[in-house]
Amino acid sequence: MTVTAKMVKDLRDTTGAGMMDAKRALVETSGDFEAASDWLKQKGLAKAQKKSGRIAAEGLVGVKIDKNSASIIEANCETDFVAKNDEFQNMVTSILIASKNLDTLNKVLNTDIQGRKVEEILTEKVASIGEKISLRRYEKINSDFISSYVHNSVAENLGKIGVLVALSAKNDELGKQIAMHIAACNPLGLNEEDIPSSILEREKKVFLEQAKDSGKPPEIVENMVKGKLKKFVAEVTLLNQNFVLEPDNKILEVVKKNGVEILDYVRFEVGEGIDKPVEDFAEEVKKTALS
Repeated sequence: MTVTAKMVKDLRDTTGAGMMDAKRALVETSGDFEAASDWLKQKGLAKAQKKSGRIAAEGLVGVKIDKNSASIIEANCETDFVAKNDEFQNMVTSILIASKNLDTLNKVLNTDIQGRKVEEILTEKVASIGEKISLRRYEKINSDFISSYVHNSVAENLGKIGVLVALSAKNDELGKQIAMHIAACNPLGLNEEDIPSSILEREKKVFLEQAKDSGKPPEIVENMVKGKLKKFVAEVTLLNQNFVLEPDNKILEVVKKNGVEILDYVRFEVGEGIDKPVEDFAEEVKKTALS
């Protein structure tokens, strides 16, 4: 059977496959559209399995506010080039839209978009884009007054850093400013209670070793450690940080002055916490060409 350009186009439109893959699928299945779709799906699964061990530390963070709730997601790929690709960006946006009533990453992965689970869509994108594609994390917050900010934006609500902030009362301008502050200063928590005890113990141990080297009496050393730990907590907790737009005032003072409270916040940054090996550029190009 002759494979026509229209047949290839229809299969590409339906599956998102590349032109050569779509043509080969139709040739392999004697022009049977459904069989060709299945052939491409199997090819995508094989590609996804092959690339599953690779590191995907690039990508995008997306945010979406829906009335009294908001979602934030991190979608990863292997290169910044793909993150700037319309196909990848449209995928992230469609997943955000479909996830507005969901509260966990697992539910997002198993939700349907036009009859296909998100997990299946990710696998198909591995085949069409040619890189490892994954959803790393997802969170949802509920509040009547939510503001957002996206840093290094590449499209609407998509960028390298995304922040959601829930306030106790409506103040869109302040909410946006606080979200910008969170993006810039990356606090570890709203207040001291939000800081993991393991982090506090680690810092205390470091300060104690530093203070011991001073040769001062134990009681002085203890006070030095307490002082340094207090300063550390002030630097990493949102309410105690100096507001970037009003450096003389702490966030706690700013929200109090405006008659609101910060109820919750979420900050995602693409690739944070992922160990990304530094590879020779020529070797990276070679790997891409052979994949």
